[in-house]
This record gives sequence, C-alpha cells and structure tokens, in this order.
Amino acid sequence: MIVWNLLLLKRHGIQDVVINLHHLGPMIEQALGNGSRFGLKIYYSHEPVILGTGGGIKQAESHFSGEPVLVLNGDTLFELDLDALYAFHLRSQAAATLVLRSDPDAALWGLVELDMEDRVVRITGRGKTDVGATKPRMFAGVHILNPRLLRDVPKGRASSIIEAYVSAIQRGEAVAGYELMGYWSDVGTPERYAQAEHDATSGLIRLSERLPAARLA
Repeated sequence: MIVWNLLLLKRHGIQDVVINLHHLGPMIEQALGNGSRFGLKIYYSHEPVILGTGGGIKQAESHFSGEPVLVLNGDTLFELDLDALYAFHLRSQAAATLVLRSDPDAALWGLVELDMEDRVVRITGRGKTDVGATKPRMFAGVHILNPRLLRDVPKGRASSIIEAYVSAIQRGEAVAGYELMGYWSDVGTPERYAQAEHDATSGLIRLSERLPAARLA
C-alpha cells in the first residue's frame, strides 16, 4: 500500500517524501530504503509513541521547507489528480485544503460541512455558527496544509490536526474543500483490505507505472 501511494506521488512529480513510522517501522524503512529505486527521496520521521494526526505531522515539521505540505493517510488508497488539487489549493489561497467525498455515512466518519463556495465551515460540529445551508461531506484522509498552522500544535504530545483546522476556521481563515470523485478506500479492516485487493486486481484502481517489488518480511 505504501508503494502504491509512493508511485502516485511520483506520477505527479513529487520527489521528496516523509514517511511517519510507528507500527513495523524498521521493516518499512528496510523495504523502502532512501527511495532511490522509486525515483524519490524518502525521509523518515520516527514516532515511538502514538502522537495522533496532529502530533505526528508536528514531529515531521523539521523536514518541511515552509511550502504547502501534502499529507496522505497511509491506510488509504485513492485515485486523484494531485496536480489539480495543488492548483486548486493555490487558487483558493486557503490555509489548508481538505479532500472530501460524498458518503451516506459521512456523519459516522466525522461530518465535514461545506458552504456553497466550497469552504469548510464546520468539522464534527465545530467551527462557524453563522452560516446558511451546508453540504455534508466526509474527510478522505488527504489534505494540503500551510506549515504555519502547526505553530500551535504541541510538540511531543498526542493531538489531532483537525483541532488546528477548527481553530483556523474560527479565526476566519479559509479552509477549502476539494471534491474527490474517483476511487477511494480506507483499508482499515481485513474486509476492506480484501475488497481493495480485489479492486486492484480487477483494474478498478490502477497506476500507469509497474509496482516495484517491495519485500516487507
């Protein structure tokens, strides 16, 4: 799954990748190395104690250059034009852009509400209160953030990046929503893993490059 997402990044011209390591970290590092055989430069951020989506990104902050950072959940498989996403983020001049998708169970995943201009106004009920009609969406685990949003994220402590986004919304900063229309799977259970494997072998999701062999054991 990691190799799949690495090749997606490479396909869109991304060269520098930071991988956050916890579970089976040494095995992942051994299998992927410095990324040269994928045409990438891979850096590793070690997380001995789980720090959550906020603390984990904060831990990797030293690898960031001040430019917008694309973040992917490692257990998510998706098809998305990352060039179009980045262009949208720059046009919107947003502090962050969250990739969102329609789902009848959006509230179970954590409801994200968009206004009619595709600005995120509330996340799990927190954010702006003085808004009209909203569009319900779910967070797809892909986002672009300006590293300055990490300023108030505590280092070395568990936290959620959603807290930083809610705070930005409440301050009046723009947090944009970008619609994902293509394939998406959160491979968080054996059942969803089996389904994703079936989807890949049947061609429902594919990459233009051949997947290099990566041995994790």
